[in-house]
Amino acid sequence: MLAIEQHRANAGQDPKVFNGYVDEQYVISTIEKAGLKLAGKSEINANPKDTKDHPFGVWTLPPTRQSSEDDKPVDPSFDRAKYDAIGESDRMTLKFVKQK
Repeated sequence: MLAIEQHRANAGQDPKVFNGYVDEQYVISTIEKAGLKLAGKSEINANPKDTKDHPFGVWTLPPTRQSSEDDKPVDPSFDRAKYDAIGESDRMTLKFVKQK
């Protein structure tokens, strides 16, 4: 059995985009190509408030709360309130089993 919990991108996002989010169908097809079968999904970690268009990708949201480019000082004018109100990211929760 394999369980996956991952930040869910908008459908069709290119897997090469580096923003912390991954397209759900891409995850499913990649794991199924490796010989496992999707056995179930849960929306327990879904967050419809997550617009997935944040300046520092998923890392803008709690709990990471990134507020500047790597190795640069935090911009004191950066308003965290909008991102903190979203909460944690929208995440897929998937269960796979080995095919017989």
